[in-house]
Amino acid sequence: MERPSRQRQREETSAQEDERVNCPECGSDQIVTDADQGELVCDDCGLVLDERQIDRGPEWRAFNHSERQSKSRVGAPITETMHDRGLTTTIDWKDKDAYGRSLSSEKRSQMHRLRKWQERIRTKDAGERNLQFALSEIDRMASALGVPRSVREVASVIYRRALNEDLIRGRSIEGVATSALYAACRQEGIPRSLDEVAEVSRVPQKEIGRTYRYISQELGLELKPVDPKQFVPRFASALNLSEEVQAKATEIIDVSAEQGLLSGKSPTGFAAAAIYAASLLCNEKKTQREVADVAQVTEVTIRNRYQEQIEAMGFR
Repeated sequence: MERPSRQRQREETSAQEDERVNCPECGSDQIVTDADQGELVCDDCGLVLDERQIDRGPEWRAFNHSERQSKSRVGAPITETMHDRGLTTTIDWKDKDAYGRSLSSEKRSQMHRLRKWQERIRTKDAGERNLQFALSEIDRMASALGVPRSVREVASVIYRRALNEDLIRGRSIEGVATSALYAACRQEGIPRSLDEVAEVSRVPQKEIGRTYRYISQELGLELKPVDPKQFVPRFASALNLSEEVQAKATEIIDVSAEQGLLSGKSPTGFAAAAIYAASLLCNEKKTQREVADVAQVTEVTIRNRYQEQIEAMGFR
């Protein structure tokens, strides 16, 4: 068997844009590139069509992932979570040179001035400064909510779209940023209630809801209704309940939703009541107050939804 380092890299080779190279000897179009020898070879008859090709790969070799990461000289990937998409450079705050030696006082003052001006020129106008502030707010709230990075990227894209459509005029930057984050959570299937988002935001819940409805309508965001089953694993984990309780709660939600009980109801309250009912049925009893604190709903809501779900399941 041929060693992996000697294997030929098969790829289509074109002379110009779309013209396929054919072998002048046998007319075959099976042309392969031998990266080790730097040759263009016909795979059928073995004729060397070109030699001494330029190797456009790196000059170093790596045998595992950590070596490739340490030797790679590319920068960080482009991200929507930064106003300049992460394309600008950053001057390190450490006052040391490349060898780790401390800089002189004159060099330190020079680096301080460079950092100051570098921060100033990163945002050329008020629009970019506002975008920088909004994206930093999204990042702060996403960290407080514990959502993955994909949600932050989607929220940043939604905010940029709202900015380009001039939907922010007359509204607060924090309100639009929070609404974009809430919309991104729903779009990515990460269950976060409006109460939880409002808790980490600096704007009232009523403003977030109003801005969210406006943005989703103007941008045409296709957001499905929140499924209460998405909240079950998180609530059950916070209450230290078993997989059996989670499965029973999911069953209760499915049966009661089929009978139309979910229409017009809060998904968090519906999920909380299902977990409370499941904990009783599985002998892992939790009080209504414990479940209400985790789900951030009232005990009255849990009692009302609980009665409806128990009747739907056929229990009296």
